[in-house]
Amino acid sequence: MSNNIVKLHRVFAAPVEKVYKAFTNADAMASWLPPYGFVCKVNSMDVKIGGTYNMTFTNFTTGNGHTFGGEYIEIIPNELLKYTDKFDDPNLPGQMITTIEFKAVLCGTELFATQEGIPDAIPTEMCYLGWQESLDKLKRLVEPNIPDA
Repeated sequence: MSNNIVKLHRVFAAPVEKVYKAFTNADAMASWLPPYGFVCKVNSMDVKIGGTYNMTFTNFTTGNGHTFGGEYIEIIPNELLKYTDKFDDPNLPGQMITTIEFKAVLCGTELFATQEGIPDAIPTEMCYLGWQESLDKLKRLVEPNIPDA
């Protein structure tokens, strides 16, 4: 496994259950996970220990994309998600481990994200930038409180 690691920390003004749901709902993931300029298709998602997921990010401008997936290895609802990530592209070898920690705090949810084993072909700073963009989109999804009409 590569030693390339990114770590991020954010606080969201939304309840922990809502932020956690954004990580476990396929439609939500497709809306916030891809960085700016990409669209996402969730091909499969079975959120349980030993369950798997598979998704495709496509560059909206060029139409080029990459597919990746993995397995959920640790789940504590509203507290922790830990899963593997592996690209289908043989030029991006290895398996990453992503850990998302959720903590209820006075103003909402504190989130810690760690991604380890990033392939050497992906500059760590580009991965970090992508996560920053994704978390910005997550904020825009979970923070609005839209009542049922």
